[in-house]
Amino acid sequence: MTVSPLVEPRQRLDGQLGTGAIVFMVIAAAAPLTVIGGNVPIAIGAGNGPGAPIGFALAAVILLVFSVGFVTMTPFVKEAGAFFSYVTAGLGSRLGLGSAFTALVAYTAIQVGIYGYMGWAVDDLVTFFGGPSLPWWLYSFATMAIVAVLGYRHIDLSAKVLGVALALEILVVVVLDVVIFATGGAEGIALETFDPSYVFSGGIGVAVLFALTGFIGFEATAVFRDEARNPEKTIPRATYLAVIIIGVFYAISCWALVTGVGASNAVAVAQQTLAGEGNLLLDTTTQYLGPILRDVVQVLLITSLFACVLSFHNVIARYQFTLAQKAVLPARLGRRHASHHSPAFSSVVQTITAAVLLAVLALLGLDPLVGVFGSMAGVATVGMVLLMLTTSIAVLVFFVRRPGLAAGRSLGARVFPILSVVGLAFALWLVLSNFTLVTGGSVAVSVALALIPVAAMVIGIVLGRRFRLDTQPVEETTAD
Repeated sequence: MTVSPLVEPRQRLDGQLGTGAIVFMVIAAAAPLTVIGGNVPIAIGAGNGPGAPIGFALAAVILLVFSVGFVTMTPFVKEAGAFFSYVTAGLGSRLGLGSAFTALVAYTAIQVGIYGYMGWAVDDLVTFFGGPSLPWWLYSFATMAIVAVLGYRHIDLSAKVLGVALALEILVVVVLDVVIFATGGAEGIALETFDPSYVFSGGIGVAVLFALTGFIGFEATAVFRDEARNPEKTIPRATYLAVIIIGVFYAISCWALVTGVGASNAVAVAQQTLAGEGNLLLDTTTQYLGPILRDVVQVLLITSLFACVLSFHNVIARYQFTLAQKAVLPARLGRRHASHHSPAFSSVVQTITAAVLLAVLALLGLDPLVGVFGSMAGVATVGMVLLMLTTSIAVLVFFVRRPGLAAGRSLGARVFPILSVVGLAFALWLVLSNFTLVTGGSVAVSVALALIPVAAMVIGIVLGRRFRLDTQPVEETTAD
């Protein structure tokens, strides 16, 4: 059975987001301060030690290679569906719907995980300054209420909020990096970071894995296509800038922390952080910037998490909006607000979904970091790497079937997509082979969690017999 398109005219979101605003939202979704404070100690302590910064650089290279094919195909995909629109155009409606379902599951998982992390971080901040210790989920639901209000309104408001929060957290880490390198760190600049004996040690896979986790939210550049000022130029620029800025920021900041504590002490200090006996980021900030800025960093961790969860909320609402426009989801999800021109109802539904999932996890008594954030981040990481791998294959097939469009674009249409498939297949292997480190659970629990995005993909493919996404690529003349 083929479902007919909506009878009512399709409604499109609109806006005047420039390259900077979209880059802000993508980087905000990456939560850079959260990654520096959380992922970096794991990459150092459980990964390749002083060589961990190279793991972050390699992850950025993998995503930059992916971006070339992604951007090359962008002029031929004229809708804000992100990865699933590309997969539909390249591999057909069934795999496209499977990708859409996988993305919904992945983004919903990471958003719920961040709510758990936020609840823990706010409680930690309150008790640090002498306040009462309250259940973590109270802070999580309070955050959700604020996100619901911002997500309901026009995207420009969210962009301004994210921009301010992001600028502050990046500024304080850049200041820390500059001071560490200017003073020479504990043992001088850590050149051991580039020593092959560290870089290619057995733990480099762990470093790359947690670097990739820090890039979740990468596809948001295309999700906001309808709200971009000039999408043909804005989306490619925002994609490249986001990957380069995030990758450079992660790698240099990781190197700075290794230099700050000394290459010979980096692993021990990072492992103390993992054991809860210290905090690599906050302790290093205290040493080089003083206790006041240490408190500032702890507060900015909250704003980093908030910016992250707001960005994911906006992405999920727009995914649902686009799928409703295609009659895959209920039509009401595809209506925009008359005044705010936002996917308001989709935003409300997304809030309710997140609230129900978070309530279930809270009632199960799970730890907000390991049980909620760790497990949900694991689901999201598998889902996003799987999506990017499928998208790279879709780009390659799209141009192979249309040699006329590939003319003059051989690097972006064929060479880089092939390299991307190889790199992302390797990344997926790294994720799965080290998955218990992400989830913090047993092998059985980790396997079950890893299968969730795969199951979403399979369900979408099966339902693809009933629904058609009808993503029609534009012709070359139109794209030019």
